[in-house]
Amino acid sequence: MKESMWGYLIVIMGIFVVIVMIILQNISTTDEQNYYLVKEAMEGAMIDSVDYGVYRNYGEIRIIEEKFVENFIRRFSESVQANKDYKIDFYEIYESPPKATVRVSTSTEEYTIDSSSADFDIITILSGILESKIPLR
Repeated sequence: MKESMWGYLIVIMGIFVVIVMIILQNISTTDEQNYYLVKEAMEGAMIDSVDYGVYRNYGEIRIIEEKFVENFIRRFSESVQANKDYKIDFYEIYESPPKATVRVSTSTEEYTIDSSSADFDIITILSGILESKIPLR
């Protein structure tokens, strides 16, 4: 009897470890994907939204806020997974000097374990500043 209880314990512990590994893998993968996706979308959107008229006339790097938001959402939506819901918030968008902060929220899949469900929120906040290595006038 004693040996069979140890066998049950080992099987239950094995199932528990597998469940925890699946949940942690999903959380870390989603967080890493979101970070790199937001980073690439922000960098591309900032470069696309540079106001070249101001740059040519005054030598000042400046972005257009509406164009940045439009480009960011377009780039982000082209690369995102279609099976998750994302909420995008924009903070501190400055045109000159160009700076933006973006907050992207999503959640993992819902896991049901013993009639209780678990859902984890993943929040990615990234700030970006556009600068030039070329000396201006």
